[in-house]
Amino acid sequence: MNAIKELREYFQSHPASPSTKVLARLAVALASEREFSLSDLYRLPLREFELAMDLMRDWRLDRYYAARVRLFDVASNDVLTVEMSR
Repeated sequence: MNAIKELREYFQSHPASPSTKVLARLAVALASEREFSLSDLYRLPLREFELAMDLMRDWRLDRYYAARVRLFDVASNDVLTVEMSR
């Protein structure tokens, strides 16, 4: 199961826990590219800490693939289109 789905399920099953609040702040920080305190992660129980690490790993991988798609779009639509019109 991917980390985003697992995190969503965790939120639904533990809506009022302090860990949920930390994980939610982490998700928002990643989505909005804002700073997040690592000390908040270190205070999480092990299961929730690992979920946070999985989220960051998946988020980084997704951003990598999104960057590749954007690069392909620029290369094919902007660079090669100009070259082909010459």
